[in-house]
Amino acid sequence: MTTDNSVQVSVLGLGAMGSALADALVKAGYATTCWNRSPGKADHLVAQGAKAADTAGDAVRAGRVVIACLLDHASVHEVLDPLSGELAGRTLVNVTTTSPAQSREMADWAAQAGIAYLDGGIMAVPHMIGRPGASVLYSGSAEVFDQYKPLLDLWGTSSYFGEDAGLASLYDLALLAGMYVMFAGFMHGAAMVAPAGVTAAEFAAHATPWLTAMTGGFEGFAAVIDGGDYTVEGQQSLRFSDLTDILAASSDQGISTEVVTMVQRLIQRQIDAGHGEEGFARIIESIKQPG
Repeated sequence: MTTDNSVQVSVLGLGAMGSALADALVKAGYATTCWNRSPGKADHLVAQGAKAADTAGDAVRAGRVVIACLLDHASVHEVLDPLSGELAGRTLVNVTTTSPAQSREMADWAAQAGIAYLDGGIMAVPHMIGRPGASVLYSGSAEVFDQYKPLLDLWGTSSYFGEDAGLASLYDLALLAGMYVMFAGFMHGAAMVAPAGVTAAEFAAHATPWLTAMTGGFEGFAAVIDGGDYTVEGQQSLRFSDLTDILAASSDQGISTEVVTMVQRLIQRQIDAGHGEEGFARIIESIKQPG
């Protein structure tokens, strides 16, 4: 396991996230070379001791470990395909946001080129990198993860999900799905109270502790789902979970009901199938089998 900062690292892509990753490496004393398609992005890193490469090829040649933090899957291939020969024998850690299928395809590409490959999903915004609360999910080469874990831990808590290179991406996107639906729910609530003269900030002061407390229910839902029995005691029934009053109040406030209607449809499908007295967690069956 690499326990010091002697390894030379190259970072390809200096958007907000790539810059944050490179900044953490430079501050930790790693010899860091940076490249970005648009010039000038590396200036603040150079001032701290990093080197700026004129081309992606120069950056690859300078680093034993190459970090790719680019726009998307297509841009990773656009930048790296011409450099596959020079990447051979090196380590590629790709933290560009991609789908599970794209991550697996990238791992296959790397294997054919003789490149050690680790795929990563960053669960943080740029200013969180290197601070409590940041985490990065990884899958792909266990050897790469074990060898360079001290480096990876500079960015946040590192979690490894196995040799299947698509698993980190799958977890990443699944967690983001939960986040975006939660955010949409908050915004629906803020829109509901706005006609009454309540600001979003005032609503947030009440929503934050409430929603935080409600996340404590995840483990209970998970236990029911994994057990496969939606009739166990202590659950709120689907019939009791009917959202008609929320929909009516939303309409009365003159706002869109589509966020809440989505949940109501999941509930109603299970009620229509004869499961109205079973627990709310059963809506996962509506999600698993879209109608």
